[in-house]
Amino acid sequence: MNRDHTTTFTPIGDVIARRIMPVLHRAGKLPLRITCIGVASYDGEEAVSFDRTVVLGQSPSPEDAMALASARVSHGDIRVSADEALRFQPRLAVIQDSDHGLVLAGAIRAGIVLWQQPVSCDGEAHRVVTEASRLRGIAFAASGRGDDAAARDARYRAAMLEARLVDPLWRETAAELLRLPEAA
Repeated sequence: MNRDHTTTFTPIGDVIARRIMPVLHRAGKLPLRITCIGVASYDGEEAVSFDRTVVLGQSPSPEDAMALASARVSHGDIRVSADEALRFQPRLAVIQDSDHGLVLAGAIRAGIVLWQQPVSCDGEAHRVVTEASRLRGIAFAASGRGDDAAARDARYRAAMLEARLVDPLWRETAAELLRLPEAA
């Protein structure tokens, strides 16, 4: 009796190349760093506001990083400094690996992180980069005219697009995390 082993068993080389090596490669990029990008201002004065990035912490896994970011945002305990008059309005949560590769990012609205679906292929990534570059050009032009509010808005819209530019190493993991019921 002859059996066709190619339909029954996966060659060990394929298992190592497709399943084990990516996991080991991602493990080498830990811990993950969680940051929050937003606008800081003194007592909510728009005229004296400035963009700021605040480090929220580190995490050993994407799941833990998402939970930490969501908890910090929902509690509203993100501070730029010890100065009580300095307020921070978070706009974007970002998770990066130790090589600064984007793992996941999301918009912050009403104390909730709305994680962005990663691009699915390099072609989609190219389209996102093109549109984000166009928006950054608009921001640059608005800044040159002295229209800081329009410049900040265009930069924010570009950042929201760029939030989808997950490092190819993390795309599948990020997409899987966003399919989980807890991510909704």
